[in-house]
Amino acid sequence: MASQSARALPLNEQGGQQQKKPEPKPSGSGLWLGGIGFTVIIALLGFALAKVPGFDRVGPLACAIVIAVMYRQFFGYPEKIRAGIQFSSKRFLRFAIILYGLKLNIDVVLHQGLGLIARDIGVIAFAILFTMWLGKLLKAESSLTMLVGVGTGVCGAAAIAAVSPIIKAKDDDTAIGVGIIALVGTIFSIVYTILRPILPLSAIDYGIWSGISLHEIAHVALAGAPAGPDGLAIALLAKLGRVLLLIPLCFILMYWVKRKNTGNTGDTKIEFPWFLIGFILMSLFGSYVLGKSIPVSKAVMDGISTATTFILTTAMVGLGLNVSLRDLRTKALRPLIAMLITSVVLSVVAYFIA
Repeated sequence: MASQSARALPLNEQGGQQQKKPEPKPSGSGLWLGGIGFTVIIALLGFALAKVPGFDRVGPLACAIVIAVMYRQFFGYPEKIRAGIQFSSKRFLRFAIILYGLKLNIDVVLHQGLGLIARDIGVIAFAILFTMWLGKLLKAESSLTMLVGVGTGVCGAAAIAAVSPIIKAKDDDTAIGVGIIALVGTIFSIVYTILRPILPLSAIDYGIWSGISLHEIAHVALAGAPAGPDGLAIALLAKLGRVLLLIPLCFILMYWVKRKNTGNTGDTKIEFPWFLIGFILMSLFGSYVLGKSIPVSKAVMDGISTATTFILTTAMVGLGLNVSLRDLRTKALRPLIAMLITSVVLSVVAYFIA
């Protein structure tokens, strides 16, 4: 007896069963470009949302991550365009870090900020070690705790993105870490602006305090603005010293990870972060060529900065699509607590050494 599925198929003119024609599938390149386009669209939505009063304090990066996470929760992961999304989350992330090097003026840091670098080194070491110690006490997930510790100590999302492949962090850990940094850093920068009029600090001392203790460059700019042009300038200089220290920190972490994995069975190979070489070259180019041998207007530099932020935001959308709110509730709370405590203690300590 013919099966039910066989009887359901119509017969052709010869009496045989017709073969069901396979539906045409989109080309691989189409799906790849579709995935990239999908992350770009959500990044644009993040930029648009960041124009809304209130959300402008958070910034486009955090807004885009929230949109991506919410999409994942309500509609699921768009599997058909996974290849393009992964391209955005991996390749765009590294490209953004390379372009981020243009924000670092090595010449200014080395000639005017050497006195601040010693404090920056202390801040980075304290933030990472104290966060990891608290994470261990709280039994927090170690990879995510390391990421938020690095983000707190160095330069927020850019530092997390640079360190993530070195410690082989998961995509969702990277996205969660960036979201935590954006949220806490925004809150702290607003609190700093509220405290500015009542603190017994000069504009320069307040700028140093902001620059050595806040998370992102954008947070430092937001908090440093009420101190006037001189206060803001010294705040950004102190922050750029921490960005410069991202380079040796990455190599220290590579050495640490390699030693940690010595003797372990399995894959202990560490992929060299070649994008850091690009970061260094772009820093040198921006410091000694761009604006000197090659005159560039402020508008052009602002455009490059916006493009860098957009590319980084697009990459974070790809990471955000991998975040599950269930994992967020179970994984993020303890690292968040550790990072909050570290940020408070760091602000207090930095206040007295500013």
